[in-house]
Amino acid sequence: MAFLKPSTDKAILNVIARAPFHIYYEGPARTVSASNRVGQFDILPEHADFFSILEPGEVIIDTGADPITFAIHSGIVAVRDNEVMLFVNM
Repeated sequence: MAFLKPSTDKAILNVIARAPFHIYYEGPARTVSASNRVGQFDILPEHADFFSILEPGEVIIDTGADPITFAIHSGIVAVRDNEVMLFVNM
């Protein structure tokens, strides 16, 4: 089962990671890593459309500079057309 579309070298993700009263990150990224019931997963540019409930743990956003890392106790992630939306700690 393939989850990735053919990649282009210049593709990046546009990420919005927020909680009800806090924005963890909003901007470009190379990858986003988190966990769901199946286990750890990574979202890369050109990823297939994806929706998942997140498990408690750590979210890592690779910005190409210093990674953005934060702990969550709940959340959801939606991916479409290189847009990644994380809504956490609701």
